[in-house]
Amino acid sequence: MPVGRKLFFITLAIVALAVLDQLFERGFGDLRINPYYARIVSLAGINITLAVSLTLINGLAGQFSIGHAGFMAVGGYAGTYLTVYHGAAIASFLGGTPLEGPGSVLVMIASLAVAACAAGLAGLVVGIPSLRLRGDYLAIVTLGFGEIIRVIILNIPAVGGATGFTAALPITSFFWIFGVALLTIVVVRNIATSTFGRALGAIRTDEIAAEAMGIQTTRYKVAAFVISSALAGMAGALWGQLFANPLNPQNLNFVKSIEVIIMIVLGGLGSITGAVLGATTLTVLPEALRTFDQQFPGLRMVLYALLLILLMIYRPQGIMGRRELSFAWLRRSTRDDGPAAPAAGAGKDAADG
Repeated sequence: MPVGRKLFFITLAIVALAVLDQLFERGFGDLRINPYYARIVSLAGINITLAVSLTLINGLAGQFSIGHAGFMAVGGYAGTYLTVYHGAAIASFLGGTPLEGPGSVLVMIASLAVAACAAGLAGLVVGIPSLRLRGDYLAIVTLGFGEIIRVIILNIPAVGGATGFTAALPITSFFWIFGVALLTIVVVRNIATSTFGRALGAIRTDEIAAEAMGIQTTRYKVAAFVISSALAGMAGALWGQLFANPLNPQNLNFVKSIEVIIMIVLGGLGSITGAVLGATTLTVLPEALRTFDQQFPGLRMVLYALLLILLMIYRPQGIMGRRELSFAWLRRSTRDDGPAAPAAGAGKDAADG
């Protein structure tokens, strides 16, 4: 894509995010979004980042990580700690406070950067020894890592320990949530279509054959794991400074990791579009079924589980399978090719007859 076109799309995305941020956060005059619906949309955006980032390692690379919530927790606590204890000093460079003014932008950027670095470093520490192994060892290691992180956080008084990080500041907004989600989609999409992505595809198909072809499988897997962890850390920083006040490690346990796995399996393992659809569906569906709880308490989760089971039975490959939504795919799906052309040589045979 030409540089001019890239700049055009980047500018268009920033303007669109700014307009939507104004609509969701403050509104335009009498036009306001219900805060309840705004929070659901915001949570869907964070879950999109989590699902797409996990698609990189579980879908494209063919590995099996079930500790994504652990990297989300590392990023969430690292970013929130920076904001709480150093946010005022960072904001003073541009003026304002961590909550308003030009300085708030710098604080959010710093928080996301620290969260990504901390979670990426944790991914490197976990990935180097575990990704040398094959099979289900990565799943066991990442599961253990998630629980170790949770227990460590519970015993750190500086971040609230078991009572949670009560000092977290609500600096996350619609602009940052969907800006990071869009960044995650672009990063993973570019990786998938690059030589790096083709190497990951070879590893997913047959790791032994990939090694025989000269692909350094461990290096590629670790690199993908670190990138996936860093993106999950950014989602954690957004989540920790929007919903969780206090930010509690009990909310980022094994159940959260399984929830993210269900998102990518539901959407289609290996499909970025499927990850987006799966994350959106699993965020909106429980809330849409909440009305049943008023007359029949507990029925909401029964219906939720039943719908997921039916979808897995009748669509085991997920909503998208491995397909991606694109303009070319839409054109192929909607165009009318008309009647089939006669076979080559049919007219000649008829004339000869």
